[in-house]
Amino acid sequence: MPDPTEPDAEPQLPVGVGPWPGEWPDDPHYDRDLLEHGDRRNVVDRYRYWTMAAIVADLDEKRHPFHVAIENWQHDMNIGSIVRSANAFGAAEVHIIGKRRWNRRGAMVTDRYQHVRHHEDVASFAAWADAAGLPVLAIDNVDGSVPVDRADLPERCVLLFGQEGPGLSPEALAAASGVVEITQYGSTRSINASAAAAVVMYEWCRRYA
Repeated sequence: MPDPTEPDAEPQLPVGVGPWPGEWPDDPHYDRDLLEHGDRRNVVDRYRYWTMAAIVADLDEKRHPFHVAIENWQHDMNIGSIVRSANAFGAAEVHIIGKRRWNRRGAMVTDRYQHVRHHEDVASFAAWADAAGLPVLAIDNVDGSVPVDRADLPERCVLLFGQEGPGLSPEALAAASGVVEITQYGSTRSINASAAAAVVMYEWCRRYA
C-alpha cells in the first residue's frame, strides 16, 4: 500500500457524485439536500440523489421471495456484513434472532434500505416462519448437510445462518426443514459466516433471479 505522505501517492477520489449540475429535476424521487450538496452514499447509480423513502419503495417492488435469518447471541460482527449481502441480493427481509441490538458496522448503512425484523428466540422465529408458510433452511456443515449446489432451495424460503465459530444452535437446527452446507476443498473446517451467507444467497439468485 503506498504511503500517503509520499509526493507521488495517488489522491483519494471522493465517492459518489457532487451537486446536481444544471436545473434540478422536478420529480418527488429526488432529495433536494442531495441535489444541492451531492450524494456520497453507497448506492447504485440508479438511486443517486433519490430520497431514502423513494429507494425503499422502489426496492419493495422488486425484492425476491427469500428471507435471511441470523442468530444473534454473541453480537457477532458478521451480522452487519450478512445484512449488506441481503440488501445486495434483494432479500425480502432480514430476521435477527436473539439479542435485539446487533453489530451494524459491517452493514455500511444498507440496513436503512432493508426490512429488518426481530425475534426474541428461535421458537418465536419458527412460529413466524410457519405462519408465513416459509420453509427454514439452516446453513451449517453438520452431519446430514446437503451441498448447496445439490440442495433443494425453494423459491420461497428462509435461509438461516448462525454465529461465527459455534454455528447454529441446536434449537435452530431442530427448527429447520433441511440443512445445507458449502463444499470446501482446503484444510479449514469452515468459512467465514458472512462469506457463507453470500455464497448461498448468490446460489439462490443464480437459480431464480
